[in-house]
Amino acid sequence: MKRKTITIIALCALLTFLLLAALDTRLRVVSYEIPSEKITVPVRLAVLTDLHSCKYGEGQRELLDAVTAQAPDAVALVGDIVDDVLPEENAWTTVSALAEQWPCFYVTGNHEWWSGEAERICDQMEALGVHVLRGDAVTMELNGEKITFCGIDDPDSGESEQQLSQLEKCDKENTFTILLAHRPEDISSYLDDAYDLILSGHAHGGQWRIPGILNGLYAPNQGLFPSYAGGRYSFDGTVFLVSRGLARESTRIPRIFNRPEVVVADLVPKSR
Repeated sequence: MKRKTITIIALCALLTFLLLAALDTRLRVVSYEIPSEKITVPVRLAVLTDLHSCKYGEGQRELLDAVTAQAPDAVALVGDIVDDVLPEENAWTTVSALAEQWPCFYVTGNHEWWSGEAERICDQMEALGVHVLRGDAVTMELNGEKITFCGIDDPDSGESEQQLSQLEKCDKENTFTILLAHRPEDISSYLDDAYDLILSGHAHGGQWRIPGILNGLYAPNQGLFPSYAGGRYSFDGTVFLVSRGLARESTRIPRIFNRPEVVVADLVPKSR
């Protein structure tokens, strides 16, 4: 009887631990190293996607402190920073603080367009000093290295394909070139051009995961068992990073084994 009681207690403890781990929504930082012959000195990027106006402590300190601790050279905001349902205050608190400290680059996501306020949001981003990329390319010197940032609006804008075509003229031979594009399912279109790094979000990590077994159960526009739920994917000459994003209270279905994340991309010289 005593042994049976101990077994039941142990099983309950294990189930409680697994439940707490599964539903853990603490922010984490995930880092990727990207070697390139075009890079001569290290450059660090912080990548934020799918904030959806969610709260990260008083004044967004949890999120802002996490970014500050990484000491990035620039910040990429890859869509759905502003939600179409939740109040915008948390999003603007975050963006204004980031833009005061680092060069920031932004592209729209589907929720900015669903809000019906995408144009106003883009204008507000620019007023804060954020580089809004809508078929544009901006070359900036970061830590002594020239990096070119390109970006397109979400497909719900109706302009993304045309904007992607405009970027074909961008010189990608002589500088490390990054494309910001919210939706990962369109990767085949992005690969038509020679970007060194492509950054996306949108998939929310597939919402439910089983680490080491299932990378994601379901993602918008990819359906069940998405190919690009989150993580690093490599193609010929191109690294593709898909962030699992920052959405917490905005999601109807809880994240399981799928903590929200800030992605850090370390661009480093390639060993010869």
